[in-house]
Amino acid sequence: MNARQIIGWNLRKLRVAKGFSQERLALESNVDRSYVGRVERGTENVTISTLEALADALQVTVSELFDVPDKDALPPQPMKAGRKYK
Repeated sequence: MNARQIIGWNLRKLRVAKGFSQERLALESNVDRSYVGRVERGTENVTISTLEALADALQVTVSELFDVPDKDALPPQPMKAGRKYK
């Protein structure tokens, strides 16, 4: 796994754990939603400033986005589709 894939893996894991959609994370961090998707897929070279904004929105440290997943770890699961009802 390269650095972009590790960041994407962790971003998705942390985002889903927080209950954020890609759209909400994008709004909270002031980046484009499609950019968040590209970062999660590991196809985008993300800047340190953007990593800081994403980490701040998720209330985690930037270093958590660089945690190398275990060799046998399953990929982060997507959020359930549809609206959340209160």
